[in-house]
Amino acid sequence: MVRHGVRGFALPERAVANAAPNWFASVMGTGIVANAAATLPLQFPGLRAAATAVWGLAAVLLIALTAVTVAQWTRHRDTARGHLRHPVTAHFYGAPAMALMTVGAGALLFGGDLFGERAAFAVAAVLWTLGTLLGLASAVVLPYLAFTGFAYAPDAAFAGWLMPVVPPMVSAATGALLLPRLPAGQWRATTLWGCYGMFGVSLIASLVVITLVWSRLAHHGVGSAASVPTLWMVLGPFGQSVTAANLLGGNAHLVTPDSGALEALGVVFGVPVLGFALLWAAIALAVTVRTARDGLPFGPAWWSFTFPVGTCVTAASALALHTGAVAFEVLAVVLYAGLVGVWATVAVRTVRSAAAH
Repeated sequence: MVRHGVRGFALPERAVANAAPNWFASVMGTGIVANAAATLPLQFPGLRAAATAVWGLAAVLLIALTAVTVAQWTRHRDTARGHLRHPVTAHFYGAPAMALMTVGAGALLFGGDLFGERAAFAVAAVLWTLGTLLGLASAVVLPYLAFTGFAYAPDAAFAGWLMPVVPPMVSAATGALLLPRLPAGQWRATTLWGCYGMFGVSLIASLVVITLVWSRLAHHGVGSAASVPTLWMVLGPFGQSVTAANLLGGNAHLVTPDSGALEALGVVFGVPVLGFALLWAAIALAVTVRTARDGLPFGPAWWSFTFPVGTCVTAASALALHTGAVAFEVLAVVLYAGLVGVWATVAVRTVRSAAAH
């Protein structure tokens, strides 16, 4: 059954009825494949064209999922509200905010070649603003609901709890890309210091959640096979924070003459944090391989393999730029190759699963 929307645009009723906020993870995972390519230390013929096409796909997915979500809140409000009241699904309301900003960052990186720098900046600024407002709301509302409305067992903590608190970090990283194009003066200053503030909000909240996840793993084990891919979400705040610290530090000279300390902070903070991210990646990989031997069921959680790894690619690329170390260049390329392989696998499996239903 298909119902028609504005001016005959058709939306499958099954998709409208079954949509969930975690679907936006596909936009995040697809967009980061494109964005990470733009700053990769190794550039070769055809890479930018391919990345632009992937960004276009992410933009189409964002438009489609936004339309489906709006339709669900219009026609299936009980279902939509049920997601917000669900102790697990509710946390994924952070995904739409990050999807908006991921596509917005791609507009800055690729849109200029397609529809001009001015239009690309306008699109990026609008999507960043909407994503930031939505992300800040998720960072407040979802923890509030978790503290006052949900009853959790001692072993309930999982990396999905990061979803509502990571968006401000994405705002910090993508906001840094806007700085060179903003008017000099208070616009730039407010954006820079606001991004550093959101960096702190997300970093501290993420560390609290990650500590809870580590404790749960140590005391209660890995849990169900279906939840294992979510372990990779922990890489997201680490990789994104390193990216944000270096992008903000690199553009801080546009606002303050004392930018050297902020630029150095990106490296001093970034190297050890990326080191811990690699440690977690090794643990998550070992657990994933162990689980896969007994059967790793496919589900939307597989998109957790994509965006978090992509943030580590951009982190390694940023450190390569600011340190000149070849080791970071190699790391960025190796991680990107793995990201593309995983993204292709998850995308194909997702299409097959959608076609089967």
